Amino acid sequence: MMDDDDFSALNLDAEFDSPLDDLEPVDAQPEEEKPDPEVMLLLLQSLDNQQRMLAARAFCEIQDARAIPHLIGLLTDVCPLIRVSAAYALGRNPSPDAVESLIAQLNRDWNGYVRKGVVWALGNCRDRRSLQPLLNALKTDISAVRLWAASSLAQMSAVSYEAIIAAIPPIIEAMRQDPISAVRSNCAWSLGQLSRELPSNVVYATAVDALIETFAEDEDLGVREDAKASLLKVGDPRALQVIEELEQEGWF
Repeated sequence: MMDDDDFSALNLDAEFDSPLDDLEPVDAQPEEEKPDPEVMLLLLQSLDNQQRMLAARAFCEIQDARAIPHLIGLLTDVCPLIRVSAAYALGRNPSPDAVESLIAQLNRDWNGYVRKGVVWALGNCRDRRSLQPLLNALKTDISAVRLWAASSLAQMSAVSYEAIIAAIPPIIEAMRQDPISAVRSNCAWSLGQLSRELPSNVVYATAVDALIETFAEDEDLGVREDAKASLLKVGDPRALQVIEELEQEGWF
């Protein structure tokens, strides 16, 4: 869909950062220090760019369903900083009403920072409609967006069994083939999260086999460690035996 010449992809290190990456969790601040939602709701409709951005960022810290229609509207704002703030805010205020607008913005926005925020928000919405757009982003977008798409796909564990089944093969493919180790690591983490929700069937066995393969064969130590952590959390007896045998052989 996009390539690494996008405005957002300045270099590999900066690509994984975002203006809003350092936001604290919603409940990290005392209530009295949070922005006044009544004031911020008014500012969301301001004609001033700075005030709209301030208000959108405020709803990255506070949750108020009244902000959702305004935040959806700001997804198409001419200013990319407002769009990315609105995307993050919708991730903190997830709503089924936002899903279609988020998908549309993911498909058309030229800015990688915005698409990165959008895939995070889509994951938090935990909606079946998010599945295919997230899979497309994992396969075709720039590395920073693929990174977050991989993580967001873990949220399919809260959607349905069918969504989990559909997500697992593309995640396995990305875990094996993506050129960026951080993306492969996030795929390993998500695969572990999804596998924990599966019965012991052929899809579960395929996922575990893929994690074992990554643990044993990936060229990056961090990816192997993340695959191991996922296998330990899944607790599959066969996988635990493989881990023990490889470690006894001094694999690491």
